[in-house]
Amino acid sequence: MTVEALAKEMTQDYFDNLKTMAVEGIDHFPYATQHIPEMQEIIATLIEKGYAYPLDGDVYFCCTKDEDYGKLSGRSLSEVLAGTRAETHGAKQHPADFALWKSSKLGEPAWPSPWGPGRPGWHIECSAMAKKILGDSIDIHGGGLDLMFPHHENELAQSESCTGKPFARYWMHNGLMQASGAPGKVGGGHDKRGDKPTDIATAKEAQEANKLAGSKGAASVKELFAKHDPETIRFFLLATHYRSPIDFSDERIAEIGKSLEGFYRLFETYQRASGQSFYALTSAITRNDQSRPHSWSDDAGESKSVGDVAELKALRQRYLDAMDDDFNTGGAVGVLFDLRKTLNAFIGEHKLDTAAADKSQLPALTAGMTLLKELASILGVFRGSKVEAAADADDGMLDGLMQLVIQIRADARKNKNFAVADLIRNKLNELKISLEDRTDQTLWRRG
Repeated sequence: MTVEALAKEMTQDYFDNLKTMAVEGIDHFPYATQHIPEMQEIIATLIEKGYAYPLDGDVYFCCTKDEDYGKLSGRSLSEVLAGTRAETHGAKQHPADFALWKSSKLGEPAWPSPWGPGRPGWHIECSAMAKKILGDSIDIHGGGLDLMFPHHENELAQSESCTGKPFARYWMHNGLMQASGAPGKVGGGHDKRGDKPTDIATAKEAQEANKLAGSKGAASVKELFAKHDPETIRFFLLATHYRSPIDFSDERIAEIGKSLEGFYRLFETYQRASGQSFYALTSAITRNDQSRPHSWSDDAGESKSVGDVAELKALRQRYLDAMDDDFNTGGAVGVLFDLRKTLNAFIGEHKLDTAAADKSQLPALTAGMTLLKELASILGVFRGSKVEAAADADDGMLDGLMQLVIQIRADARKNKNFAVADLIRNKLNELKISLEDRTDQTLWRRG
């Protein structure tokens, strides 16, 4: 297939996966091929300033002219060569010098340039697009730990040499996917490695050695979506601090999926008790948002459990402290589980899911559920797509049929015909419909 067709197919696949994972808030998706003039402008500036030199149709960045080259990854020029992409041109001024522009061979994509027809180097594309859209200096630069060197190191060197200004104020490198056979606890801790370049380089080397990639048999994203709900995969990623390596296994993802069922049951319980959908609750959308009802208020209720304003504030503060600690999403996820436990205890204490419910405690429960909605929204989870999709299928006829089946099973148990009662439950389980027997009723749900 053509280069253009391949690029179009891969780009659409990327967009499809972002949508499936509910990744939003991206303002620009620049295409490198639409910024060739900006790349050539930076290259010309680097040549003019003495940081780059043309060579037989190529253009190379001169690493020895950049006095602090290697400051991001903590590598000296003598250490750089081991991680540098192979460059065959023997006339380079230094073996570590990297290509800003490469002359194209016959049949390869090419654009006209002052140095002859060719294509941009691997690193110059990002510098040009960042400069064009975000300016000479940017606040945060992200990317995988495997991109720190040589890609980000070279991007940093060429950008600062061109503008004379700091390129990025903060660098955020996420840990790499590692193969693992052991399920892990939801709500992982913070990666405690140091921030010194030597510590970062050591972590990078260790993670790259065990990196899970397509060449090692890693499943495609589409295959993961076929086996696991996208919200479960999102939780799986969030449960580990972004800088830590991610221990991947189907068993671990499945374990997280099971733990999320407790939240979905809580949402169902809240709807039965209050008549309101958790997904319809209005929560704060910024830390100090005053334009909408907040997750907690001084009139949340008289209870000393979830209605206790001090407890809600403490849980919310723990969550914010975790997120303020270098986006420790693992700690934040742990707070969600603690809040779920508190809410379930409150429901049980006041029998809010039974006919004997203390309805005066519903405002307090709603305050706690609204706090859960606020904190979950920050992580982009529990948006309702899974439950709403199920609700579309669960029409009145299906619910009526299930109530009939539940009644037949109840009559069988009353008449001590336990074989029939067990047969009904087992057949429903095969259809992925589970029953929950309570003192005053039997509930059913999918999954």
